[in-house]
Amino acid sequence: MLVTLLVCVIVAAIVFDYINGFHDAANAIATVVSTGVLPVRTAVLLAGVLNFAGAVTGTAVAKTIASGFADPSLVTQTVVLSALVGACVWNIITWWYGIPSSSSHALIGALAGAVVAKGGIAAFRWGALKQKVLVPLVASPLIGFSVAMAMMISLYWIVRKMLPRRVHRGSRVLQMASASMMAFAHGSNDAQKSMGIITLALLSFMQSGHTTAAFPAGTFPVGDKVPYWVVIACAAAIGLGTMAGGKRIIKTMGTKIIRINPLQGFAAETAGAATILAASHLGVPVSTTHCINACIMGVGASKRVSAVRWGVATNILIAWVLTIPLSAAMAWLTMKALGALFGG
Repeated sequence: MLVTLLVCVIVAAIVFDYINGFHDAANAIATVVSTGVLPVRTAVLLAGVLNFAGAVTGTAVAKTIASGFADPSLVTQTVVLSALVGACVWNIITWWYGIPSSSSHALIGALAGAVVAKGGIAAFRWGALKQKVLVPLVASPLIGFSVAMAMMISLYWIVRKMLPRRVHRGSRVLQMASASMMAFAHGSNDAQKSMGIITLALLSFMQSGHTTAAFPAGTFPVGDKVPYWVVIACAAAIGLGTMAGGKRIIKTMGTKIIRINPLQGFAAETAGAATILAASHLGVPVSTTHCINACIMGVGASKRVSAVRWGVATNILIAWVLTIPLSAAMAWLTMKALGALFGG
């Protein structure tokens, strides 16, 4: 039974990673599509390949997810499965309505709900949630907004005497590079969440007293190392998911927040990618959605505050605030149901 549950968890984690890909595809390509630099099909293919490349560059965030929020000895397969179900349901709901919510925060919120349902309030490391999620939840968008705004003001000053046609042509080339960097950064942070969840499930299996001798070498983590097959599987899943599209959210980010031009797109993507890559290096699971949305708002506000459609921005902010508690509630209910079926 435990092996079956482990397989279900691994499949669910890969499915979540795939959903994360098409849900968050807009993070990397919304601006490059909305400005007409690349058609949607070409953009998603490019983003998918670079998501994969970014995902295999490190595992610092995966290690944070695997051991930072709950003691692996207290986490069962049903806890991990419940967290994945809760996160997937929230992602699908927000994707359906075209709301660019955070897959990262959905997963962490769902993990909190499932752990609390299993072991009570004290079972979850709330201090880690504050330090690793809530502080970056506020800080990363503010940093992205500020960097993007400052960069856009600098770019306006640099190109002020250039011919508009020349600026537009050069900006399209620059935006190709910045979109590629954003896709790489997205993979480097977001794919590692599923790596961490699978690693958490493998650690739980090892600590349950079941033998692992019958499994091929390299199946389970050694020390704090994420198994190589987990890295490749999650990188492939998020890459393929990104290639599946995410047109609903692309429309929200690319046209509804502000009408963006190639120069603004370059500034937003560069600022967003820099913020996310720094977080990945530090092992902080930030929201790529929050970062790029804040950067888009920053470049819009650099010209005039009214350029940003603050009504749309407010709706996005509400989704940000609700993601952790609502995904936690969904995972809590799922854990109660699965606990009754499988005994916790």
